[in-house]
Amino acid sequence: MTDHATPNLPSSDLARTSAFYSRLGFTETWHDEGWLILERGDLRLEFFPWPDVDPLTTAFSCCLRLDDLDAFYAVCRGAGLPEATTGHPRLHPPRVEDWGGRVGALIDPDGTLLRLIQN
Repeated sequence: MTDHATPNLPSSDLARTSAFYSRLGFTETWHDEGWLILERGDLRLEFFPWPDVDPLTTAFSCCLRLDDLDAFYAVCRGAGLPEATTGHPRLHPPRVEDWGGRVGALIDPDGTLLRLIQN
């Protein structure tokens, strides 16, 4: 295995987090009362319990660097996630940023921002 890093993100309810991300194609590879690991291909997200996380004020975020941003975004839309500017969960459609890259966003039920970046 090559060197890598995985984001550690808060979850107000690990079972709910697992169910949400399973709709996006993630599967559990570890789950106990203190930790949850979800994988989708080479993507890995790890969650720790934080019952008091406030979705309206949390500053947690991470980047998902994707070979096919459009395909992942389509999975999110197919799972019923709305494109919206408020609320959670929600999506922001991909667009070309000033630096030239395409970036979208997914905000999960706990308010965590996942930037969706085209490789």
